[in-house]
Amino acid sequence: MAFNPTIRQHLEAQGFCELDDATLQELAPWLRWSPVFCTLFMTLGVTMQWPALLWTLAGTAFLGTLLPFHPFDLLYNYGARYLTGTRPLPHQGPQRRFACGIATLWLIATGWAFHVGASGWGFALGIPLIAVAGLVSVTHICIPSLIYNALFQRRGSGKAAV
Repeated sequence: MAFNPTIRQHLEAQGFCELDDATLQELAPWLRWSPVFCTLFMTLGVTMQWPALLWTLAGTAFLGTLLPFHPFDLLYNYGARYLTGTRPLPHQGPQRRFACGIATLWLIATGWAFHVGASGWGFALGIPLIAVAGLVSVTHICIPSLIYNALFQRRGSGKAAV
């Protein structure tokens, strides 16, 4: 059975390209792993107005910009996948690393707003942040990846410049 072309398009927009249908069928649900953890921690940090949690998550996101994987992927690759019997997650492309970079800055700003007592600004920054992370967690639609592709797409090649 062919893999859902819409979900394939969303995953390829994040940089998960050249994966066959069988691999996508197996891993697509697990490619939400890191975004789900990020969304949960963001929600907790914003709801509780905890700058330290938001800044810790910013550090994790920053590592996701530097490494070919998100640190939360390690929990899956070296733990959960053995329980699920699935293969490791593929490395993330520049689109998802770009998304981690945006998240890093956004988390720092949100945490700073709560730190200085500007709760209104903290919520004004934090709620859309949670919405963007929640969107990718549920639908595989990653707005920062789409922005990356719009900024760095090579004309006619269909692939983002690296």
